[in-house]
Amino acid sequence: MNRPTLKLTDEQMRDFIVNGYLKVKTDFPAGFHENIRQQVDTMFEETGNLGNNLLPAIPEIQEVFDNPVVHGAMQGVLGSEYVMHPHRYCHFNQQGSEGQNFHKDSYAGDEQIRRHRCRWTMAFYYPQDVTEDMGPTAVLPGSQYYETGESAHQQPEVALCGEAGTVTIVHYDLWHRAMPNQSDKKRYMLKFLFIRLDEPQTPLWKNESANWQPLGNRETSEHPELWESVWDWYAGKQNGNPANGVSHAEVDTLIETLDSDNEKDRLNAAYRLGRVGEDVLPTLNQALHSTSATTREYAGYALSLTGASAVPTLIDALQTTDDAVRASAAFAMADMGKAAQEALPALARAAQDPNELVRRHATEGLGLIGQQVSEDIDLSETVQILTTCLSDDHFPVRDNAARALAKLGMLAEPAIPALVAQLEDEDRYVRFHAAVALKQIGTPKAQDALFNHLFTSRWCALTTRGTPY
Repeated sequence: MNRPTLKLTDEQMRDFIVNGYLKVKTDFPAGFHENIRQQVDTMFEETGNLGNNLLPAIPEIQEVFDNPVVHGAMQGVLGSEYVMHPHRYCHFNQQGSEGQNFHKDSYAGDEQIRRHRCRWTMAFYYPQDVTEDMGPTAVLPGSQYYETGESAHQQPEVALCGEAGTVTIVHYDLWHRAMPNQSDKKRYMLKFLFIRLDEPQTPLWKNESANWQPLGNRETSEHPELWESVWDWYAGKQNGNPANGVSHAEVDTLIETLDSDNEKDRLNAAYRLGRVGEDVLPTLNQALHSTSATTREYAGYALSLTGASAVPTLIDALQTTDDAVRASAAFAMADMGKAAQEALPALARAAQDPNELVRRHATEGLGLIGQQVSEDIDLSETVQILTTCLSDDHFPVRDNAARALAKLGMLAEPAIPALVAQLEDEDRYVRFHAAVALKQIGTPKAQDALFNHLFTSRWCALTTRGTPY
């Protein structure tokens, strides 16, 4: 379905990359949002919080996300093929509440995997006016890149206040919380999740500047190379932008910094090393095999940014006997896109690894890389391996396998029988991603299987104990 789109500007995209959130406002009349708020009230009074069934219970909410300004913003940050995830929840902040501590959300149906490149978002929708005394959601701008609360809490707290109809699109890894509700009013925030299916090929916003341009404030001293890298990824540029004038002494210092106690310094070192080029590969390879989990993680970031020249190093690391090193190598390779297409056979083997985390990263990588390879690359083995992974004992592997097959689209047609079987998986999110894969495959056989399942499992929002028919 072609929906009207109001695209983001360069400034809005830069702001999202730096701060990790973007606030937009729908143009519906006040009565539209008041109707949704009243239905939320009724839901809590009659059935309680319906969680994942929030949308079928109040289908008018879909119009909020179909709004041109919301849809355009979501396309800008998640691509044209983004999908609404089935996990959604109404966060009710009651009068007199003490609020929450800052936190990152866990990924629904997956491990707590954090990536700097945005492939998951949350959307926070207010169906009523929210002022600061009502306990709005608060965020720590820029904290999507930080794993530790120590680094996150160095960022200033921002209260996401707004009129009814305000939608804030948030990088999934951004630290956030519900603030204390000191008012005498209920505060509802409807949280929805969205996922990216296609890797960026070209800017999907009103792009007027090919290169990263700082906003002219604090970010010039924070993470300029990290932000530039994310901007280039959004624009569809390949990895590997060599930095000039990096001395051997600086490289040595940067390598040492990968294990620094200061998380911000670690990030800057990794992104600086990722631009040095082939000369630093032997040193990064040693760091990848470090006994320090922190050093391995940040060496992986640097290797994935180095580009195609780092692929042989990562393939070799997939053969080591150390589970953690293999997992780090698979994780790093997934972000490299087309540059890592020669690694597909090695990732296919890694998807059958005895270690579940290696399998999890490898299945993700097969989808992220496979969807970008040249047309002359045969993906039949990739599809076969992902099909086998649909029956893995570890549900994040099954979930990633289904999502990876969705990213391959029609090329995943041989997986249709296995995907149909996973429509009855014991995990609700594996079921959903199997359905998405069938939709993306799009053949008559896939569509028939999908429609048969959806009609059978359809939940009727109008049916209650008082109105059973």
